[in-house]
Amino acid sequence: MTAYSRIIVKLGTSTLTNGAKNISAPRLVDLARQITGLQAGGAQVILVSSGAIAAGREVLAFPTLPKHIPAKQMLAAVGQPRLMAMYEQMFSIYRTPVAQVLLTRSDLSDRRRFLNARNTLEALLRQKVIPIINENDTVATEEIHFGDNDNLSAQVANLVEADLLLLLTDQEGLYTADPRQDPLAQMIRQVGPEAFSDALWQAAGGSSTGLGTGGMVTKLQAAEMARRTGTTVIIAQGSEPDVLLRLAQGEDLGTRIIPLVNKLEGRKRYILSGSKAAGEVTVDSGAVRALAHGGSLLPAGVSRVSGDFERGDTIRVVGPGDRTVAAGLSNYPTADLAQLCGRQSADIETILGYTVGDEVIHRNNMILFS
Repeated sequence: MTAYSRIIVKLGTSTLTNGAKNISAPRLVDLARQITGLQAGGAQVILVSSGAIAAGREVLAFPTLPKHIPAKQMLAAVGQPRLMAMYEQMFSIYRTPVAQVLLTRSDLSDRRRFLNARNTLEALLRQKVIPIINENDTVATEEIHFGDNDNLSAQVANLVEADLLLLLTDQEGLYTADPRQDPLAQMIRQVGPEAFSDALWQAAGGSSTGLGTGGMVTKLQAAEMARRTGTTVIIAQGSEPDVLLRLAQGEDLGTRIIPLVNKLEGRKRYILSGSKAAGEVTVDSGAVRALAHGGSLLPAGVSRVSGDFERGDTIRVVGPGDRTVAAGLSNYPTADLAQLCGRQSADIETILGYTVGDEVIHRNNMILFS
C-alpha cells in the first residue's frame, strides 16, 4: 500500500532520455513498471510528461532549427504521437491502459473547461487508466502557454486535488547551490511550511542539459503553486532505483516541500473565489440531509433556481429558512437547471437532450457551511 491516494508524477526530458539525446526505452519500461506498481498499491496516478520535442528531434534525425516557437511547435507535433506510442507500448507490457490529454493554460483558467478537464480525468482514473498529460504545444501561443511542464503539473495537482506531486529531475533534489559548480553545496531535505526565502530562490539554478525547458527555478515555482492548494511536493532524482515506489511509501528521498493548507482548504479557496456569481438554488430538507451525509446535490431536491450562471460557475445552495448550506460548481446553466427542478436524474437526458452527469453539483465540487 502507498501512503498517498492520488499522485501526480512529472517526468522531465532529462529523465526520459537518461541524459542522452534519444528517448530511452529501458527508462520508459522501468517507469511504467513503477507507475503500475503504484496503481496496484491503491494509488491513482496521473503522469505529466515532457519529451515531445525531444522525440520530434529524434524522428527528424536531430535537425538544426531556429530557436523560435513555430519550430518547437513543429517538433512537438511530430514527436507527440511517437512519445505516446512508446508509452502505450511500454504500459501494455503491464496490461495498463493509457490516455493522452493535451492542455493549455486557458483550459484550466476557464471554469467550464476546468470542470470538463477534471471530469474527464476523474472518469479515466475510475477506469484505472493512466492519463498522460502534456501541454498542447502545437496550438499554444504566448498568452495561453504554461511555458514548462513543471507548472503544468502543479496546475494538474490543483485540478484533481492530488495528495502528492513528484517532480523527477536529473539531480537528487534541491541544494543550497548548484552542486555541479559548488562542491560545498548541501542537500535541502525539507522546505516549509514557512514562506520560501530569497536564499532558497537564489539557490535554484537553470537547466544545464539543453534538453528541457525548465530547471530548479521552475520546479520551485511549481512547488509554491501546488503547496498553496494542499499538495505535498517532492523533488527527486529520476534515475534513483524504484524512486516512485519508495517515495510513495514515505521514504526520505529528495527535497520534500510541505503544503501550506490541507486539500479541503485548497478546494474551498477555489470554489469561494467564484462565490460572487449571481446564482443560487433552493433545496428541500431532504436534500440538506443528503448533503450533510456527504451526498451530491441531485435535481430531485431542487425546488427553485435563480440568477444567471453558466456551467462551472459557483452557485449557492439555500435550504429551508433561507439559510445558505453550501456552495459549489454547477454542472448545468440556469435555463437548463430550471427545467430539472424536482426531476429524477434518470430523466435529465430526456428533458435536455444531453447530460453531463446525474448531479446538479457533485460532492467533489462542493463545500458545506456549518
